[in-house]
Amino acid sequence: MDATFTPKPVQYLVEEDGQRVGVVLKWEDYQKLCATHPADPDLLVSLSDAELEALADSVLAPRQQERLSDLLRRNHGEGPSADEERELERLLERFDHMNVLKVRAMYTLQQRKTSEIQ
Repeated sequence: MDATFTPKPVQYLVEEDGQRVGVVLKWEDYQKLCATHPADPDLLVSLSDAELEALADSVLAPRQQERLSDLLRRNHGEGPSADEERELERLLERFDHMNVLKVRAMYTLQQRKTSEIQ
């Protein structure tokens, strides 16, 4: 027969007026809670290690990279048209966002490795 987990009643810290001001947790439960809800907003906790590694190694699509390189050359040479300038800004913004995600993925992997060692 399957064993069913029945949680123990929750223990509260209560002030004299009856107001609940805290909860008592087992140390293991506290550690699990901290692991699932990290205080660091830069950690990408919902991704697996494989997904983080893929993200950390990601690059712009070749077509976008070629277009970005072309627009950057034009920007330093003859000068882009107004439409090309807007396109360059959009591509640079996308590139910046991707780099931020790559760094967050690398940071998350590093934090996971550090916490495994401790």
